[in-house]
Amino acid sequence: MTEPRRYPWPAASATGMGSYPWTDPDEAARTVFGELPDLPHLPELPARGAGADTVGRAAALLVDLPLEVQPTGWRVARAPGRDLARARSFLSWDLDAVQRHGAAFQGAFKLQVAGPWTLAAAVELRGGERMLSDPGAVADLAASLEEGLRAHIAEVAGRLPGARLVVQVDEPGLPAVAAGRVPTASGLRSIPAPDRVRVEERLRALTAAVADAGAVPAVHCCAEGAPVSLFHRCGFRALGLDAALLRREDDEALGTALEDGVGLIMGVVPGTGPRRGEGLSDLGSTVDPVRELWNRIGLAPEALADAVVCAPACGLAGASPDGAREALAVCRAAARVLRDEPRR
Repeated sequence: MTEPRRYPWPAASATGMGSYPWTDPDEAARTVFGELPDLPHLPELPARGAGADTVGRAAALLVDLPLEVQPTGWRVARAPGRDLARARSFLSWDLDAVQRHGAAFQGAFKLQVAGPWTLAAAVELRGGERMLSDPGAVADLAASLEEGLRAHIAEVAGRLPGARLVVQVDEPGLPAVAAGRVPTASGLRSIPAPDRVRVEERLRALTAAVADAGAVPAVHCCAEGAPVSLFHRCGFRALGLDAALLRREDDEALGTALEDGVGLIMGVVPGTGPRRGEGLSDLGSTVDPVRELWNRIGLAPEALADAVVCAPACGLAGASPDGAREALAVCRAAARVLRDEPRR
């Protein structure tokens, strides 16, 4: 009897983190399915404007919590308006494009959504202060996101019936939130860090909602100080981290998570694309941080390509179109290096 795979993706997989520099959903979907056949994902195209950005994408999913755009950013609104309608239209167009190019797709497919703490630090209450300053508002935001995400998962599953969905919760703002470094509206002080128990509760509830909807919960944090142990405790089955920011003090937490079957979506290429003079000709240095981590933890080298997906460190919206395509090519090649040469 064949043992079921531990991870939703095939060995030596590569993926993208979310955003791209293009504005045409059809071009983006065609590129994602063509360049990332083992773990394609729903592209985000923020160059189209407000509503196509990370917060706007989340706004399109929230239930009974309308947002609007103000000069300072996204803010809670009294009623749905044109900003929210635009965000939902962008999402619908992106889903249509993915369905056109992936209706017959069989395998793992990734969605991305901003997490509750990153959203709470970015979205303003009607008075102008950030939602993070009001625990009750954060609770409402988290509940709205959970409900909207369940519906989103169901819709994508209906459009891609052969896909096994992986939901990547983007929490780049969490380290600043947890350290009390998010500024108030005035900028004169910082919003106090929320209670650690509440931080964990919100994330646990979201991972449970994702799993209950039939998807695999993953998390991405490309900021320094990503809370690896917290993410593992909250039930995330894949951790998206920037390989350049790996800390030796996280080795034990990463080893524990990996031994528990948690995978890594490892950022091996900068979000601006490969550095000048680096790329396909310098794959060794691209994957060395991952191989060094594996060596320090002491896990079997042959398991490396199974557990680790190669990806850009963050979204590629800041890259050029050619740079974005090159970044994906480097990620694919890097994944093969981890399979063929797991030892440095």
